[in-house]
Amino acid sequence: MTFRASRRQRSNGNSNKVDNIKLKVQNCGGGYENRHIGSEIRQSVAWRTLRAITIVICILAAQTAVFAENAPWLEAIKSDFNEFPDRFIEDSRDTFINENNFMALVMAGAASFVMHNGGIDDNIAEDFARDNRFHGFADESLYIIGTPETHFAATALWYAVEAQNGDELSKERALTMMTALSVNGVVTLGLKVIRHNDTPNGHSLAWPSGHTSSSFTVASVLHEYYGLKVGIPAYIIASVVAYRMMDTGDHWASDVVFGGTLGWVVGHTVANKHKKLEVAGFSVIPYWAGEEKTALGVGLVRTF
Repeated sequence: MTFRASRRQRSNGNSNKVDNIKLKVQNCGGGYENRHIGSEIRQSVAWRTLRAITIVICILAAQTAVFAENAPWLEAIKSDFNEFPDRFIEDSRDTFINENNFMALVMAGAASFVMHNGGIDDNIAEDFARDNRFHGFADESLYIIGTPETHFAATALWYAVEAQNGDELSKERALTMMTALSVNGVVTLGLKVIRHNDTPNGHSLAWPSGHTSSSFTVASVLHEYYGLKVGIPAYIIASVVAYRMMDTGDHWASDVVFGGTLGWVVGHTVANKHKKLEVAGFSVIPYWAGEEKTALGVGLVRTF
């Protein structure tokens, strides 16, 4: 029994490619449909769980607004919301006009093209279909952890808490995370609509992987702000999410390759742009004195 799709089969289009992979693996006693019985039902369970988490977050936020004597986070949202569109546009422009970023994305795109049209995606998908690793709770948990909706909800809660506590530095970091996720989300969705190919398990909008790009955006921002002690665990989680997307047939390997690159580029660029110089937890700001600014130096500022 041969598992590689012929060039003629692959040339018939992505939908035929998906059907060929399913048929061949099913003939060997496997297949995404057989090994993931009720896949859509399980995803609906994951979405219900995610919605429940979101509702809890909203309730907690509402309680904070009602019972607090004042709600600084509401005032912060009003102020930052007015500036967010300009911030989003500027960060998007700075991310994609950067020559190094552009070359990294071009190379990742070229690699995706070769993988998808050269049989590499086929082989990897067939290997995962025969021997998957994630089932049940682990599968659903990774799906929720890696979904962009979870990242946006967690970031919104982070922002509200820090704004309520008056921690400007952490609030700014949360706002930067929100900006990076927004830039990544818009670009990812746009590319999905333009490419509009199917996943190995037959779902639409495969390339690039939104779970992967969003997870690597989060990891990259955390790396920029908190160093490798936080960055390494975040990258490991993002990588496991990426593996899960291939393991379940939700994405081709090429989807994950480009998604990871996109998230890494966006996360590092946006966070580095807004990162403030710090020494021992103090923000370093310029200092000058005198009417003609004849005395120059630096100041250390920290909010308690």
